[in-house]
Amino acid sequence: MTINEAQDEVIEEFAGFTDWMDKYQMLIDLGSELEPLDSRYKTEQNLIDGCQSRVWLQADYDGSVITFTADSDALIVKGIIALLIQVISGHTPEEILSADLYFIERIGLKDHLSPTRSNGLLAMVKQIRMYALAFSSNGKGAQ
Repeated sequence: MTINEAQDEVIEEFAGFTDWMDKYQMLIDLGSELEPLDSRYKTEQNLIDGCQSRVWLQADYDGSVITFTADSDALIVKGIIALLIQVISGHTPEEILSADLYFIERIGLKDHLSPTRSNGLLAMVKQIRMYALAFSSNGKGAQ
């Protein structure tokens, strides 16, 4: 599945809800379904700067695609990072770097987050792109 196909799927899932409380609940559910991050990856190095909550992001590169795993100490934030992983994980660094993450706007996520959570979302996207850039630059990046 391409990044755009994954985004369209997310947009379709969220389109079924008109009430933002239901959308928040969906984010919480997505976060609770996220596989727990191995404790060895819950390090300062994997913490995302710019998030009010603690968010750890681990990126593993097999030479072809990047697989992301993550965790957060906040339920909605954990759902947001789960959503990003659902769309981005399993793609090449080049696909990630060239992706227009339009689903964030289309599902109304940016408009319905507090300013601190919105900044956190931007920090998550930035960190994902930083990993992709590192992996595309030297073929290995930070593992």
